[in-house]
Amino acid sequence: MLILFSGIKPYAQSQKIVADKIIAKVGDKIILKSDIDNAISDYKNQGQDVQLPPNPDCAFLEGQLVQKILVLQAEKDSITISDDDIDALLDNQIRYFINRYGSQDVLEQIAGKTVYQLKEDLREPFTERQLADKMRNKILENVRITPTEVKEYYNKIPKDSLAFYESELEVGQIVIYPKANTDVENYITDQLLSLKKQVESGQKKFADLAKIYSQDPGSKDNGGQYSINRNDKQWDPTFLAAAFKLKEGQVSPVIKTKFGLHIIQMVSRAGDDAVVRHILIIPSVTDAEVKTAKQKLDSIRSKIIAGNITFNEAVNKYSEDDNTKYSAGRITSPTTGATSVSIDQLDKDLVVNLKNMKVGDITEPLSYTDDRGRTAVRIVYFISQTQPHRENLKDDYDKVAQRALAEKKQTALDTWFKQHISDFYVDIDDQYRKCGNLSEWWTANANTANK
Repeated sequence: MLILFSGIKPYAQSQKIVADKIIAKVGDKIILKSDIDNAISDYKNQGQDVQLPPNPDCAFLEGQLVQKILVLQAEKDSITISDDDIDALLDNQIRYFINRYGSQDVLEQIAGKTVYQLKEDLREPFTERQLADKMRNKILENVRITPTEVKEYYNKIPKDSLAFYESELEVGQIVIYPKANTDVENYITDQLLSLKKQVESGQKKFADLAKIYSQDPGSKDNGGQYSINRNDKQWDPTFLAAAFKLKEGQVSPVIKTKFGLHIIQMVSRAGDDAVVRHILIIPSVTDAEVKTAKQKLDSIRSKIIAGNITFNEAVNKYSEDDNTKYSAGRITSPTTGATSVSIDQLDKDLVVNLKNMKVGDITEPLSYTDDRGRTAVRIVYFISQTQPHRENLKDDYDKVAQRALAEKKQTALDTWFKQHISDFYVDIDDQYRKCGNLSEWWTANANTANK
């Protein structure tokens, strides 16, 4: 079976292994020994739980051979990738590097190259990967799975090999953030303005003050620093607008976003990319403001129970939680994005509330602290719960269907390669003759030698 590694983030390590031996050719494309070594190193760097496949040199060489043929076929089929698309991918990769190493200066120092030079080094491999992905999608675009095929796939699984699933829950929530009163916001504004003056007078460094005062858990320990892009939709638009008005070294006025009150310092900027620091202080709310939010949610809950509005409609109209608002209020798995989650994927407060609930229940308004330290109020809807069980088609059809479709696509891809490998010039170094997974490639290699 062909092993594809399209999910690997290329060139993610700071220093590459130097090797210049050509170990394979496909058409006019070459594969270097360093390509394999680097791919293996990058794969290892993805996390502690990552396990290499058996004979990784052989497996990753096959992945490279597959990619080269897909690229060549894409070129034959006149499939193209726009320069704008590649530039956007390169910009994202550079931002990933900068976030990983802390700043553009550190990245360039480690790489021994400027950001511009790094982008040019990455342009060809990025383009090849995108062409290969497009060609793969074209080959598989008409592969579908039917219920009969799903059942046949399931019936082939030995009963003692069926997966065992712990109980999973589907839980929805509608969240409102109590609004702090004006006096509290004014007090914080004065505090931030005082910090701003200390920086501008040279008394204190912004990064030092951020470590002491900022309430942003994502940047506090790093002196409040982030790498941002003007076009990145994940950032609060008010924050972006204020940041990109600044010159290097300048500190912003106090700004208000949905997260709280900030001051921002521009560290460095290159076009739409910038490195900034910020100090966030979250206004505290009083019992009176929490009570007001609870009263609003209690009214919403009554409308849902009376049937005047559905839970999904209420989420769209009232919920202020960006993490669940766009999944119909459903809490999703951080690993799969699925709306069915295990109990350990829910916050502790929610677990406590669910203990006394039945499926279909909606809680009265509950106050809690979110993952950013903000006081919030929510109502929780216990939508469904599965019992611990062996995999079956009634409860787990979607999971089985996804695996069945993946297998069918892999078979279709294998078939396509068997039919097309001989269409391309293939030459592989003899040191890889031990690779059993490359038998069909060696046949193509022999055919090439006889032409």
